[in-house]
Amino acid sequence: MRRFAFPLLAYAFAAVMTGTTMPTPMYAHYAAQLGFGVVTTTVVYATYAGGVLVALLLFGRWSDAVGRRPLLLGGLAAALISGAVFLAADSVTLLLIGRFFSGLSAGVFTGTATAAVIEAAPAPWRSRAAAVATVANIGGLGLGPVLAGLLVQYAPQPLRLSFVVHIAMVVLAAAAVITAPETSPRAGRLALQRLSVPPEVRSVFVVAGIAAFAGFAVTGLYAAVAPSFVVEVVGTANQAVAGATAGSIFAASAVAQVLANRMDPRRALVVGCAVLVAGMAVLAVALQTSSLPGLIAAAVTAGAGQGIGFSRGLAAIAARTPAERRAEVNSTYFGIGYIAISLPIVGFGLAAEVWGLRAAGVSFAVGVALLAAVCLAAVLVQTRSRRSAAAV
Repeated sequence: MRRFAFPLLAYAFAAVMTGTTMPTPMYAHYAAQLGFGVVTTTVVYATYAGGVLVALLLFGRWSDAVGRRPLLLGGLAAALISGAVFLAADSVTLLLIGRFFSGLSAGVFTGTATAAVIEAAPAPWRSRAAAVATVANIGGLGLGPVLAGLLVQYAPQPLRLSFVVHIAMVVLAAAAVITAPETSPRAGRLALQRLSVPPEVRSVFVVAGIAAFAGFAVTGLYAAVAPSFVVEVVGTANQAVAGATAGSIFAASAVAQVLANRMDPRRALVVGCAVLVAGMAVLAVALQTSSLPGLIAAAVTAGAGQGIGFSRGLAAIAARTPAERRAEVNSTYFGIGYIAISLPIVGFGLAAEVWGLRAAGVSFAVGVALLAAVCLAAVLVQTRSRRSAAAV
């Protein structure tokens, strides 16, 4: 079965990530059924990031010691628990538990499945394996709200059927992981994943980290409250449209990461930040004018900026990081991203309670644009300093 390991593991990766964004079109239904507002919605969404960070810290290095397959099966078990909890969810507490286990599954898969897919790639696909892993990861995130939006809008049992579908996907993914041979040589020992940045990479890391924070904050905004924007600001009650709007930011990110794969990292950070600023300008105008095409255009633009900045920022960091410190630096970088999809979104929820969705959304867009502009300026200053030093 070694020849099929590559597509099987890529499918398992995509299946797990699909489940992590499936609840997006359902938050409005849960809010109406359980009687909570936008603050609780953002807290439920942000709990996912807590699960991811726990998985990164506790299990980030385990697959090197025990193999990829046991960790992947553990991540699939967490995904099954999440789906089962959502099927029974009749309280905010169960929603929080479901999101936490969803985060655990994503946290385990983000590093382990990426490594497994790359290791399983046959020779003709080796140069494209990282891109396939990226598409499986981000593409799965984009598929989740689109698939769930269609089921919520057009199928029966809007708060149940999506999770039945995802549980079936996860069962198939478990069969895929069990069928695929182990890809890791099992070197190393069980240990907690350290989060740190060595001195020689800090200047690059700070700039890339700012870009990652800004980009992930926007993806978190769309994943958490895009349906609220569509329903309450635009006035469209169709959850399939809301799901497609949320999914478009991830689709754009995946495509941009693949297309920008060979771009110079510093140049890519400049381009990514500039595109992200443009996306936030489009978002602010779209919210002010209640424009659905504007919301989608902002998602596509911001997703492209996030994808370019994040992927090439990681490449810039990797180029400066000693090989023996790469795992902890990469985990720190991912940790910043997952903090960005949680804390700012909760802040948005609190602001929306006071100012309303439209004003909070515009303020959020301005804040992200300023952060991306700071990153853009920092990269330009660093580049100019390097040129001046080289000339001397």
